[in-house]
Amino acid sequence: MNSPHSFELAAADGKIIRGDRAEGKNRQILFITGFLSKRWGNKSRALAEWCEENGWGFCCYDVRGFGDSGGTFTDYTLSDWIADARLVLNMLRDGQHLTHPSQARQDAPPPTITIVGNSFGGWIAWMMAQECPAVEKLILIAPAFDAIGVRAREISADRRKRWKDTGWMPWDDEPAHKDWPLSWKWVEESEAYWKTTFDPLRPVKTTILHGLQDTVILPGGSSQLVEQLLSRDPAFPIELHLIQGDHRLSSPEQVERLRRLVLETP
Repeated sequence: MNSPHSFELAAADGKIIRGDRAEGKNRQILFITGFLSKRWGNKSRALAEWCEENGWGFCCYDVRGFGDSGGTFTDYTLSDWIADARLVLNMLRDGQHLTHPSQARQDAPPPTITIVGNSFGGWIAWMMAQECPAVEKLILIAPAFDAIGVRAREISADRRKRWKDTGWMPWDDEPAHKDWPLSWKWVEESEAYWKTTFDPLRPVKTTILHGLQDTVILPGGSSQLVEQLLSRDPAFPIELHLIQGDHRLSSPEQVERLRRLVLETP
């Protein structure tokens, strides 16, 4: 596998999605970051290293309005970030996959795609896998299904009313979040997309890794998702691993647990 190189994709509004990609054989791994997270962190760097060791392709990117990608954060909502993921996924599905063009065969099928989705990126990963047949495996790390809708339901009625009336509210009162206000449209879109989570169902092999001490995205949400999913399709290929750890799951032992899941055959 080559070392990651930068790429740029133009979104529908003309703004640029920037990311890094390394071509490889047999398998492509796409990493989708969490909310307000840039594409390169301990998990994406570990994934890139494992892909290089195995000759697989790897890709990560920043959403519009954050990191190195173009645009202003407040101009975008969940539907835009879904569109960003779709553009990147289509690039992996349709683009050059092999390290050396001389190795390409006209009749060779493209490599399978595994998406590793972290937190908010876990929900986007789920939606991408449901619509894209090229995705054969999902690994979801503390997936934040309907995160903004859940947030709106958890806060006080007064604060929720202010959010809806003024149109804007940060995720919470943490200093790191105060400069990233969310429009009320996030709530509406989150709830609307959540209603379609199980309709239709494409049986993609899915593994959820969630920390029992996670106070950001409660592990009960992953448990409830699995219960609802299996009530609709008892044969759906999903596993839930509840382990010791917080939302980040970034200790050496936790990263090793992720490595073993990634190395499993899709």
